[in-house]
Amino acid sequence: MLKPCITGVFDFSCSTGNRDFLKAFNHFVFATIDPKFKENMNFKNVKSPQIPGGGAASALIKLGVIGGLGLYGAMNSLYNVEGGHRAIVFNRLGGIKEKVYPEGTHLMIPWFERPIIYDVRARPHLVESTSGSRDLQMFVLRSSGSTIDTGKEFMVKIGLRVLTRPVPDQLPTIYRTLGENYNERVLPSIIHETLKAVVAQYNASQLITQRESVSREIRKILTERAANFNIALDDVSLTSLTFGKEFTHAIEAKQVAAQEAERAKFVVEKAEQDKKSAIIRAQGEAKSAQLIGEAIANNPAFITLRKIEASREIAQTISNSSNRVFLNSSDLLLNLQEMKLESASGTK
Repeated sequence: MLKPCITGVFDFSCSTGNRDFLKAFNHFVFATIDPKFKENMNFKNVKSPQIPGGGAASALIKLGVIGGLGLYGAMNSLYNVEGGHRAIVFNRLGGIKEKVYPEGTHLMIPWFERPIIYDVRARPHLVESTSGSRDLQMFVLRSSGSTIDTGKEFMVKIGLRVLTRPVPDQLPTIYRTLGENYNERVLPSIIHETLKAVVAQYNASQLITQRESVSREIRKILTERAANFNIALDDVSLTSLTFGKEFTHAIEAKQVAAQEAERAKFVVEKAEQDKKSAIIRAQGEAKSAQLIGEAIANNPAFITLRKIEASREIAQTISNSSNRVFLNSSDLLLNLQEMKLESASGTK
């Protein structure tokens, strides 16, 4: 049971060992209740309680804190830069350092410094852009003698593949101006702008037939634009080139119209050639008739010679036939007995 002590506060046993502690505790309580109690009391004779083993525990705590700080410093004072990468260091006091750290293991001050690692290997980026060529922006189709104004922009969809990498010596500048995701901030805008500017200089047919020239010009302009942002381009190539449905229909109609024009041209040329051929044939026949008439007039035996040639052809045709044919000499034009040859009449 609790017993009241001389101090007026209940004690567990009022033993001599606990009285010093209880006196200090009672003084604290009364000082809290009455601020003037502290002025009237003398704490010089009050003894603070002793905790058994307190010195060893504090030493262990100090040792643990020092060991933890040492372990933290050892683990955070080294960093690795893998192959194909470069690093720059940010210092909390001085900002970005100008030095670029190569591959390997490097030292830094924990908490005050942190590394920023960049991949300096070439990486591919696929970008698709839609633009209009020089002859497709306003296309006028002429077919079958009528003019149709489509009034639409015939767009060309181009796929571009670029290999980009940061310039290693300019990594501090890249981080200050663009940050770590420099590709997403720079490449889409300059690629779209370059594609639209270059494609607008070519016709649709030139985009197909002069593909290498188009790719070379795009690479030249992109390389110059990317160099302003300290980005190097290793390769630029056109991966796809597709036209819209309107353009496809227009090209089909244009091809049909061109084929019809070529066909009409062919018909006209054929008619002219037939006309020339008929004239030449008629002239030949007239000349032939004139020569035959002159031959007959000069020598009546010319007709007899023609009959002999005709009889020879008829006889040869009948002889090659598998059927047996019986004809008289008059049907075969072989009635030579009735022919009056000029030479025979001359002998008589």
